[in-house]
Amino acid sequence: MSPATPPPSPPPDSPSASSSGDTAALRDRAVAAAVAQGLVSAAEPVAGLLDITGIRRSAAGLRAAFDAFATPGTPVLHAFAVKAASLVPVLRLLAQEGLGCEVASPGELALARAAGVPPARTVLDSPAKTHAELREALALGVAVNADSFAELDRLDALTAAAPTSSPLGLRVNPQLGGGSIDAMSTATGTSKFGVALRDGDARERVVRAFLDRPWLIRLHAHVGSQGMPLELMAEGVRVLYELAEEINGRAARTQVTTLDIGGGLPVNFASDTVTPTYREYARLLHRTVPGLFAGRYGLVTEFGRSLLAKHGLVLARVEYAKSAGGRRIAVTHAGAQIATRTVFAPDSWPVRVAAYDAQGRPKAGGPVAQDVAGPCCFAGDLVARDRPLPPLEPGDHVALLDTGAYYFSTPFAYNSLPRPGVHGYAPGPDGTLRWATVRAAQRVDELVAESGGAYGDALTQL
Repeated sequence: MSPATPPPSPPPDSPSASSSGDTAALRDRAVAAAVAQGLVSAAEPVAGLLDITGIRRSAAGLRAAFDAFATPGTPVLHAFAVKAASLVPVLRLLAQEGLGCEVASPGELALARAAGVPPARTVLDSPAKTHAELREALALGVAVNADSFAELDRLDALTAAAPTSSPLGLRVNPQLGGGSIDAMSTATGTSKFGVALRDGDARERVVRAFLDRPWLIRLHAHVGSQGMPLELMAEGVRVLYELAEEINGRAARTQVTTLDIGGGLPVNFASDTVTPTYREYARLLHRTVPGLFAGRYGLVTEFGRSLLAKHGLVLARVEYAKSAGGRRIAVTHAGAQIATRTVFAPDSWPVRVAAYDAQGRPKAGGPVAQDVAGPCCFAGDLVARDRPLPPLEPGDHVALLDTGAYYFSTPFAYNSLPRPGVHGYAPGPDGTLRWATVRAAQRVDELVAESGGAYGDALTQL
């Protein structure tokens, strides 16, 4: 499947772009094909599958949503949050679709560079950047958002020692409150991220920091994440915009040139319906912050989960079926090592489970309450509890839906379980599915090497 010839994307927000029926039908075809080709088998009992056409459609929808409201000529960079899918082929695909990268570590920056994403289309955010990390970003020309006044002091010294072309900004926290998932709420009164604008004289200190540093030209806020109401996200952008207007007014010039409004659009995990859409969010921003799209500021977004989640699934083989206390249990190879958030916070991160037979066909049979368990050696390793599903038997398959972001791309090495293979698919000109390997399944010898295999005698020599 050549990345140089993307299939045409349907118009964003059009009814034909992605109906629930079309999504389910393509998913069923992909599962059957993956089983038939041995991508999931007794030897490889779990894998991640990515719908490449769906990813392209999401990227096109994001671009079109902001283009519909922004004044022509407004610079807009959609920087994909690499943490949502830290896979080089995915980053390169999104780059081909016009997106850059938002990175939060040296490793993520290296992945973006390996994917061919230019430094000018890369943004570095992190609350704990080291001197070395900052020096690398400044040398490359990567945009940097400082997270604190202390980090601004570091940038003072670094920029004085070596001039840089990096656009530099400051992250602020509007302190508007949280959403329904506390761990995902980044704009609470005590969030670790950014400068807390409502603390004492912090707002005045922010304004003064800009006036004292002519090279500080961006403002950044990330209010949204899963469980956050859109209205609260838009209110955070309004606070950011008004702060930029205040700084520029006091500077008597356009010092703040770009607003980085973060990402965090929530994902609907209850059905195949994509809601909210990027167009709905852009429309709300246009209504809440009319000047945002007027062309006076360049814009940066940092969406992640919403671009990928609904275009991926985890497919796992059922190894055993048993019962306990009258409850059926399907023991699979997809547990906490892949669905970490779902296992440890099931109320916040439930996933839909689809049942398939040994040939990868939708499983028939009346629904029976079952637990779907993973392979990890602790009792809570369940991806679904008391879930009505057709009776699952050994050799059948389960698909964890809407898991294209964060799940198989960033596995948890519990029990030294190997990382699963990841495969992308897209319909060819004749309608048949074409496949490409995104990441090969981790071999046991690679796992041993990663776990210090080359230093086996190190401790016995002390």
